[in-house]
Amino acid sequence: MTFQRARTEEQREIRRRAILDAASAMLDEMPVTAVTLNELSRRVGLAKPNVLRYFESREAVLLELLDRYLRDWLTELADELAGGVDANLPMAGRATAVAGIVSRSLARRSVMCDLFGAQGSVLEHNVSVEVVARYKRASLDRLATMTGLMGKHLPELGEKATLFSLQTMVLAGALSAYSTPPPSLAAAYQAAPELARLHLEMAESLNTALTATLLGVLPRD
Repeated sequence: MTFQRARTEEQREIRRRAILDAASAMLDEMPVTAVTLNELSRRVGLAKPNVLRYFESREAVLLELLDRYLRDWLTELADELAGGVDANLPMAGRATAVAGIVSRSLARRSVMCDLFGAQGSVLEHNVSVEVVARYKRASLDRLATMTGLMGKHLPELGEKATLFSLQTMVLAGALSAYSTPPPSLAAAYQAAPELARLHLEMAESLNTALTATLLGVLPRD
């Protein structure tokens, strides 16, 4: 697509959404490290300097995209928890249900988890103080939303709901690197099945970790 020069705030917002949509499509095809401004510019139909009028760097694009993913995920997670956690279950039953729902939900969103895993080492570099501070303020809002969801279904967590929510996302980001091996490693696993012990399946591994964490920190009956 090609664009005429944006002259109104509405037109500028259309450009921003187009850039984010193009970056999202690229992440469906390639890892975070392969996304470049040159290819993003080509796909969105804008010259690279024009893309930089809306986002100061590739990392700024990906940070905003990650926040979009998190916001959409939390909206869907609220519905999944509401429909999958029986409030009448004892504490251990609710904890097991919450861990399973959160794990499966995150495993279906591999791109979001990959971005979260790259946040500290890649995405928060090459961005201005203003951009990273704006992202962190948005992150606090997302954390508060997730904390509220955890507290609703597991009020026994109390103040630990915030730490559990944050650790869940950090763990999901870390596990994403091990659950989607690159082609060469996948071939090595296939050629030598004993090596596949080092491969971690996302939903199963996350569920094990979250269940153990919840049952460990929740008070005993």
